[in-house]
Amino acid sequence: MSDVTPELMFEVSRSIQARLAQVDGKIDEMKQEILALRTSQNAARQDVTSVFQEIAGVHATLVRHEGRLDRIERRLELNGAPAQ
Repeated sequence: MSDVTPELMFEVSRSIQARLAQVDGKIDEMKQEILALRTSQNAARQDVTSVFQEIAGVHATLVRHEGRLDRIERRLELNGAPAQ
């Protein structure tokens, strides 16, 4: 162990610090990417929710129109038999 000098330890320590700084930089990049993905995911979730709400509105309108058509057919005494 006589070959280990304070200068050598200092150099090893500096290289470890440099590598840790690189790792910290990569971790920060990954955090930013994760935040961007979460933002994108939330936007997609809102879009899907909007589509479902729009479909529900269209469905409600169709149900309302179907009811009206049923009432009109009953009033006109149309029972679906072909006219002769």
